Amino acid sequence: MSNDAGRPALDEILDTARVVALPLTTRFRGVDVREAVLFEGPQGWTEFSPFVEYDDAESATWLAAAIDWGWMPQPAARRDVIAVNATVPAVAAAEVAAVLARFDGCRTAKIKVAEPGQRVADDVDRVRAVRRAMGPEGRIRIDANGAWNVDEAEHAMHALAEFDLEYAEQPCASVEELAELRRRVKYMGIPIAADESVRKAADPIAVARAGAADLLVVKAQPLGGVRCALDIVAEAGLPAVVSSALDTSVGLAMGVALAAALPDLDYDCGLGTASLFTADVANPALTPRSGALPVGRVTPDPTLLDAHAASPDRRAWWLQRVTRCYVALSARESR
Repeated sequence: MSNDAGRPALDEILDTARVVALPLTTRFRGVDVREAVLFEGPQGWTEFSPFVEYDDAESATWLAAAIDWGWMPQPAARRDVIAVNATVPAVAAAEVAAVLARFDGCRTAKIKVAEPGQRVADDVDRVRAVRRAMGPEGRIRIDANGAWNVDEAEHAMHALAEFDLEYAEQPCASVEELAELRRRVKYMGIPIAADESVRKAADPIAVARAGAADLLVVKAQPLGGVRCALDIVAEAGLPAVVSSALDTSVGLAMGVALAAALPDLDYDCGLGTASLFTADVANPALTPRSGALPVGRVTPDPTLLDAHAASPDRRAWWLQRVTRCYVALSARESR
């Protein structure tokens, strides 16, 4: 049964909800275990997994995406497979080769930089190790998650420019800082990509309007689903690369569908992150094969859902969160 807004009733979501906890190979975004809620709609399985620090107002958009993916037909795919990048956490240079080995055939690597407690010298060592492992033809991009101010970002990009960066993702936090940095480093030929300035912004088009980025990084769950993300890309008028939110294979399939539906896709996408898990909910997991992922929905394996079920208290925490976000979403849509 659905309500007047076309959403399923809350009970319909909770009836099939499974809460899972998946361990990571390496600490990433400050976590060692990734938790998610999976539930089944008429279109197939879907995922709700906003990071635990996000408030209900922001997380409600993730729930809207999960409902849309599980209950609504999706835009047609324009391609059958999606080329993806390897993702290198802020590990020591000596650990880079082992991380890259988990991403079969990937020709591009996104490297986390600006990790709290580390220095630019650590970033340089990590990026150098990736360049050495991938060779001169490999594509390298960095992601600072908005951690630098403009001067720090300019200094770091100078230090990393020798490694032939494809682009720098969210080097600074604000649109104004990105615009200033883009002016300062334009002569270096390193494009600026916006991620948080799109998915965490009240106005996701502001970064394009301000001339603060050369391309957008878009994620299906945080932007409200495949169709909402497509609308943002179309309005921004900038090239886009699709990335994950450290989803399970179920959620990654949503991101793959977004990448498949984009009119143009000039970049390898950050959707290979299931390779950062030691376990997943699908068999096989949606991990890169020859550097790419197939387009299509993913159905979790019941045995794996049982094996990686979250503890009872965490399950209760997540189901309460779903309920609160459902209420917030209902209130938002009734305005």
